[in-house]
Amino acid sequence: MTSLKKTKDIERVFKVGRGFKEDSFLLKAASNNLKVSRFAFVAGLKVSKKASQRNRIKRRVREIIRARLSAVSPGFDVVITALAGAGSKDYQATEAAIKKLLMTSGLIKL
Repeated sequence: MTSLKKTKDIERVFKVGRGFKEDSFLLKAASNNLKVSRFAFVAGLKVSKKASQRNRIKRRVREIIRARLSAVSPGFDVVITALAGAGSKDYQATEAAIKKLLMTSGLIKL
C-alpha cells in the first residue's frame, strides 16, 4: 500500500476531494493521475486523548484497507479520518463502516 505522506498532498485532498461519512469515519478522495491509489489515516485528539488508542484505530483501518487493496480503483488519493466514537467500535463494526465508505465513494465495486 502506498502512503500519502506529504502535507501538501493531504491538504489538497481536503480542499478538492469529495467527502463521504459513515458511522464514525470520514473518507475524502481526490484523483491523483497516478497508477496507484495512496492512503492517509487520521485520528485526532477528539477520538481519544491516548496515543495508543488513536494508533490502534489507525492500525485497524490500515489493515482493513490492505485486505481490500486489490479491489480499490487506482488513481486516487484517499484520507480516512476517524471521528469521535470510533474508539468504541470493535473490529467488525469498523470493517463494516470502512467497507460501506469504500463502496459509496465508488473506490471499490462488488
